Amino acid sequence: MINQKARSIPVLLFLLLNVIGVDAQCKLTNTAFASGEDIKYDLYLNLGFFNARAGRGSLSVTEANYRGENAYKMVMLFNTSGLAGSLYTVNDTLTSFIDKDIRPLLFTKEAFEGKDYSVERQSYTYDGDKVKIRAFRVMNGKEQFDEVVTTEYCTYDYLSVLPYIRNLDYADMRPGDRHHIRFIAGRKPVNMYVNYQGISSVKANNGKNYEVINLTMTILDDAFSNQKEALKASLTNDENRIPVIIDTTLRIGSIKAVLRDVSGTRHPKFNLEVQHPGVVF
Repeated sequence: MINQKARSIPVLLFLLLNVIGVDAQCKLTNTAFASGEDIKYDLYLNLGFFNARAGRGSLSVTEANYRGENAYKMVMLFNTSGLAGSLYTVNDTLTSFIDKDIRPLLFTKEAFEGKDYSVERQSYTYDGDKVKIRAFRVMNGKEQFDEVVTTEYCTYDYLSVLPYIRNLDYADMRPGDRHHIRFIAGRKPVNMYVNYQGISSVKANNGKNYEVINLTMTILDDAFSNQKEALKASLTNDENRIPVIIDTTLRIGSIKAVLRDVSGTRHPKFNLEVQHPGVVF
């Protein structure tokens, strides 16, 4: 008769292999987006004492060549204006080159936030199971760091995490389930969890209601005052997985992007509008 300890060994091995498999599986097949996708957003700025529409944003995808490799180039823009812009300026340009396996190659961020101006860059080199990341940041003309870190885990930046989560399989997930990856916060990789929050309906700023997959992203780094929900996103529950809402933590407060218009989707049949009312912004 097999004792309990002997029976537990295969179970532990199975769990260990599954954990390793999640972390080692850096390559994903892209089924969600294509070159030419262009999404327009309205921005809402939340500073605690102020929470109102604040400007415009966009997210675009184009084909690109990165050091001789076929890649995607993603660009996200956040630009505040009017009263919100006078209270707290946000003029950010985030650019990410990712390969056809949805792995990050290069990330840059140029940001005017409040009275601060920063430039950030992270470049990725792959060697077998290892990822080498060179990261540097300049803040208000002063270099803060320029370092190289090496990790054996799949590691993503602020922008490349979006195409990654758009291509995950949520079919068998239940609220409370989560997916572990690594996130590069400044100059160090930290643990990040993509938390599945279930399905709901939201009303976008094009007047349509969409069924969406709700996600929060926990980033275990002291740079985020709200580590549990450092990033939030709602993706259309269809093949395109369009980000209808993106909620991002700023140095102070947060900025929310709500879809206003979209074109160039990979799948022509873009998320049939649901008939019941959604959350109105």
